[in-house]
Amino acid sequence: MSEELIFDKSLQNIKFIFRLSGLNIDHKKRTFKQNCIYLFNLLWHQTDLLSALSWVLCGMFTGKVFTELTFVAPCSVFGILADTKGVLFILQERKIYGLMNNLRDLEIKAKDFVGTSRDSLIKPDIYLLDIVIKVLNILNGLMIVVFDMCPPIFIAIKYFTTGQLELMLPFLDVYFFDGFDLRYWPFLYAHQVWSVCVSLLEICATDYFFFTCCTHIRIQFKLLQHQFQDILTNRSITADSTNQMPIQARFRELVKWHQGIIISVTTLEAIYSKASLSNFLASSLIICLTGFNVTAAANNTLVVTFIVFLFMSLLQIFFLCLFGDLLMQSSTDITDAVYNSRWYRCDVVMQKNMLMVQTRAQNSCKLTAAGFADVNLRAFMKIMSTSWSYFALLQTIYGSRETR
Repeated sequence: MSEELIFDKSLQNIKFIFRLSGLNIDHKKRTFKQNCIYLFNLLWHQTDLLSALSWVLCGMFTGKVFTELTFVAPCSVFGILADTKGVLFILQERKIYGLMNNLRDLEIKAKDFVGTSRDSLIKPDIYLLDIVIKVLNILNGLMIVVFDMCPPIFIAIKYFTTGQLELMLPFLDVYFFDGFDLRYWPFLYAHQVWSVCVSLLEICATDYFFFTCCTHIRIQFKLLQHQFQDILTNRSITADSTNQMPIQARFRELVKWHQGIIISVTTLEAIYSKASLSNFLASSLIICLTGFNVTAAANNTLVVTFIVFLFMSLLQIFFLCLFGDLLMQSSTDITDAVYNSRWYRCDVVMQKNMLMVQTRAQNSCKLTAAGFADVNLRAFMKIMSTSWSYFALLQTIYGSRETR
């Protein structure tokens, strides 16, 4: 029996989230069960999202306090972002399936070239991927607890201290009936709890797949870098059948390998380009509004809730930019590998071919937000800068209203 691919092992760690969200990385075509789960979650989530937007609109017409209107806004934007990323992921499922097959083929090819030495090269990247997913899972669980478990606790505290039963819900939504009626409250509470879970599932599923693909593409670049660097060393001439290949033939195989990795990056860019743009725009608003809520909230409990949400939003967009940045860096490292390959020992034709590979590698493979910005750490700093500008504007508007 053949050994399970490392890429498939990484996918195995995130398949449970995909099953709950109704998104597909298991089959070439979506199954009826997946369609049912996704549509159920979508309709369930939309009812709460529309109710939250209704609360904002009603508040604007009834003259609610400015800070109260901003309390609902970050979660609403986060919910819209989750639905957007989920829909875009489904629309690209054919490309996703092709990308997964391409990454599997590249890993099999890497085994033939690198052999057992690959484990030491790929271990740090796999470890980073696992740590990031575990950290985000813990924070997502914490966010669910903070948002969804606080209302019952407050209800219990107020009931035992004052003797009054004042029902609360995690979110300020407007329904066509009294949501605080004891006959409806348990259903609405469970409804809002699962709506939060749906938002997190869609965000996590799409992001985790992005992290996984970026990690394994980066691994391919590192393995290829190792092969380019060692192509002319004494280790090239050993008893191993792969290493007995003529240098030029081996070089051609490495070039094909490089082209296959570039195709994977291009496919990943096509899959996530629009989703990344949506993420960049939404993150600026979420970070800005949540930061404003932290400074404006009078209730200490609300402050803790918004701090957790702010921290989670920062990490979500940071890790997205981090993995994009690591992929870009690994693609340009091929240049140094070719330069360190003792190219001066080759004939002129071989030197020219190496120069072409080096020139191509200098043009980094990158992921973009629909071409408007690169997905890297510079983009993260730009998002932070934009969020700060929006935050300062909100503070100015709020301060001017307070002085009236």
